[in-house]
Amino acid sequence: MGTEQEGSMHNFMIGLYGGFEEEKYRRDFRKGFYGIEACLFEAEEEVEKLIREAKRNAFQIGIHFPIRSDETRLRDALFLAQDERVRQDAYDYIQQQLDIIGNIDPDYVLFHYPKPVLLDVRVNWDKWRFAAREEYAFESEYDYSELVVKSEQLFAWLHNKANEYSFTPVLEFDALNRYVYEEDFLESLLCRYPNIKLCLDTGRLFMQEKIDPSFDARAVLNRYAKYAKLVHLWNVQFTDSFAFSRYPALPHCRPEDGWAPIEDYLNLITAHNPDITIMFEHRSDWITEEELQTCYQWIDQIVNKKSPLPAGEH
Repeated sequence: MGTEQEGSMHNFMIGLYGGFEEEKYRRDFRKGFYGIEACLFEAEEEVEKLIREAKRNAFQIGIHFPIRSDETRLRDALFLAQDERVRQDAYDYIQQQLDIIGNIDPDYVLFHYPKPVLLDVRVNWDKWRFAAREEYAFESEYDYSELVVKSEQLFAWLHNKANEYSFTPVLEFDALNRYVYEEDFLESLLCRYPNIKLCLDTGRLFMQEKIDPSFDARAVLNRYAKYAKLVHLWNVQFTDSFAFSRYPALPHCRPEDGWAPIEDYLNLITAHNPDITIMFEHRSDWITEEELQTCYQWIDQIVNKKSPLPAGEH
């Protein structure tokens, strides 16, 4: 499993999506890492392999909902849908998945929020990827008070399920609208339900800032970092269009060349929340093993305040 590290990277994770990909696990995981985030495993044997490895190497398992794939459904649960039948089906879907996680004993279960995504009608969202039309609604058609009520129901339900199944619910910000970044209802819920945490996605934040003139990624980080458990870390470049989506965070990918300001984002987050966990949601197959090691060392230096890399290792 890669190069063994000292314990400084204790808050790092990698993701395994679609199954237990042995080659990625061997290349990307390091002894002492916090854990693995798993999503859309297709076979029970793959889940069992993950559980065995977690016990053998003493790491945590996080679940990016859903843990098991179901080709008849959208991946994300539409728990804020305006149609009551769709919304109830989303809760039933989550319950079905929770019923099969007992032997996994996950550290957390992550869901995209808000879902459906609420879109600001002033913005061109063509660059935002949606699997289906049901995944989004326009802010102009979805009243603020409705979002408050449905979010309250979600938080109360997840709070109870977290206690019942012993996991931390994590809400990963998808595209955000004014209801989330200008109003205070979500902060109020996070304060009232402190066992529910957030996930901040560096690539999504940067991309939204580039396409949405009203969105300020740093303001969102300043406001919400204290409630986060997790950062999904990846880079993307924007010049006249987006390129290299899910590129690893490397020190030579500089903001002045159009890359996301990863170091700024992480310094902001850790100023509010030094105990954050970093989940590398990048395409590690795009870089060499040496570059992957540089990525880990650079992020360790920023997040865990380690000494800079020796000259020549950037």
